[in-house]
Formats: sequence, C-alpha cells, structure tokens
Amino acid sequence: MAKTLISDILKPDVWAEYGVARTAELSALWQAGIVANVPDIVLPNGGGTVNIPFFNDLTGDVENLSDSAALTVGNIGAAKDIAAVIGRGRAWAVNDLAGVMSGADPFGAVITLVATYWARQYQKELIGILGGAMGAASMTGNVHDVSAGGSEDLRCFNGTNFIDAVAKLGDAGGQLAAIGMHSATQAYLAKKNLITFVKASDGTTDIPTYMGRRVIVDDSMPVATGTYTSYLFGYGALGFSESVIGPNDLETDRDILAGDTVATMRKRFLLHPRGIKWSGTAAAAFPSRAELATVGNWTRVYENKQIRIVAFKHKNA
Repeated sequence: MAKTLISDILKPDVWAEYGVARTAELSALWQAGIVANVPDIVLPNGGGTVNIPFFNDLTGDVENLSDSAALTVGNIGAAKDIAAVIGRGRAWAVNDLAGVMSGADPFGAVITLVATYWARQYQKELIGILGGAMGAASMTGNVHDVSAGGSEDLRCFNGTNFIDAVAKLGDAGGQLAAIGMHSATQAYLAKKNLITFVKASDGTTDIPTYMGRRVIVDDSMPVATGTYTSYLFGYGALGFSESVIGPNDLETDRDILAGDTVATMRKRFLLHPRGIKWSGTAAAAFPSRAELATVGNWTRVYENKQIRIVAFKHKNA
C-alpha cells in the first residue's frame, strides 16, 4: 500500500478546500461570529495596507413638507477604514508531525494539527491588535476601567460594572454578543455562580454564557499587575481576509541524507477591528506583532457606538 507523505497533504488546493475551514472551526471567535470575512478585498503580496471604504451615517432632521419651499439637500459622506496586511510564516520538521502520521487518518490528523496551530496564532495576533487599537487615544469612549475602585464591588467584574461597560455603546450596547475573558476571570465568576451554560445547536457542547452573552476563554487576554482586560464583542466586530495560498506559500522539501521532511507555510491576511484604522508604518514589509500592539499606530474612524468592541478593565479580587 502506498505511503501517505506530508507532501501529499500540505498542498495549496488541499489547504484551500479543507484547511482554511478547519482553522475557522477551531477558533471560538469565528464560531461565535465575532470575526467575519471582509468581501471583495484583494491583499497585496508585498505588505502595505488595504482601504475598506464606508459611508458615514446620515445627519440632520427631516423637514416639513411645503408647497412653497423645496427640501434642503443633504450629502452622504464617505470615508475609509485602513487595515494592515499581516504576513506570517512558519516551518516545521517532520519530527514535529511524525507522532500523528501513525493515525488511521493521516490526512485529517496533519491538517488539524496545522489548522490548530494557525487558530492559536490568529488568536495571539488578535489580542495584540486589540491592545494597540483599543488603547489609542481616540478610543477612550469604548473603554470601561473600574480597576482602581476601592472595594471589591467597585473594582471587580460583576453585574453592575458589566452593565456599565455595555452602556459605553449606548443604545447600540445590545449588539454586544460575546465576552472574551481570561480563565481566571471565568473562575472568579463561576465561584459566584454567575456563569450559565447553554447547549450548542449540535446538542453535545455546553457553551458558557454571562448575562446572555457567549463567554470565550483565552489566557492570552491581557493581565497587568492584577488588572484584567475582558473584551465585549458584537457580531462582525473584526474583519478577516486571507490571500489565496499559492505554490510558493506552502512547500515541502526532503533532506535525503538526514531523512527529514520540512514543510513551510506563509500567510498574508488582515485581521482588523472594524472602525479603527491602522495609521502606523511598519519597519519591514509587514508589521510586527509589537508594531500592531503599539497604541500610537491606531486611530478611530467610526463613531464610538458603531465600533462593536468594548474593553472592560477590572480586578478579580
């Protein structure tokens, strides 16, 4: 029987058909609808930025109809959000994958292993981006910080403080559908019996919720000197687009003397908080994680309540 090789599995057409979808399935942010694809976006191969145009909201009140006066003409203003194109890559030796090659389904095992890796990397990428974007001077209207409160009721994650965080978006607060939090925050709430579970549509998975919002637990959520940052998200708060992987982006090579197989994977994508434009300049072809996490590299372009993200800073004790 012919042996399945890594070069048979990690191919551009296979990844496009199965691997991309598998990566999304493994990410709670995709599952919850917080990350949504941005349609009709073409990413440049050499880095740079992508313009995402949008129309400003209509302003002015309606006018009284009259048979002696015409209506006043108002305008529909357009502006643009700007997303950074992110370029990342990774190489693996066959020893990293050998443990799964003995399984009954080597195809699925290897694809899942790589997809799980990228799902984790996207999550790390996103946390850094949120730290920079939500820390921008123009984003104070979307930040609720109670960490300096004197008592536990004032400084911690509880119902009152959470409602105040939702209220940062005013009448748009109802759009906030999920909460990303550290596992220590989830544990703090669970001890107070404030986490409830609902069955997923498949009937086999219990989804944690808080005040009707889905809870997404990730230990890469920011923690600084005992202050935790939880993020409240609305559907489609984050835009995503990925360039089509080509033959030069996914390659395998064989060292016949050492008996090793090496696989390399390169990706170009945007993972962008809608309404907060990238205004920085990358030192290299693509911005680094440190540059994306720098608050001075981001500027708000939407109205505050149109940005479906709130940073909630709190203690857990």
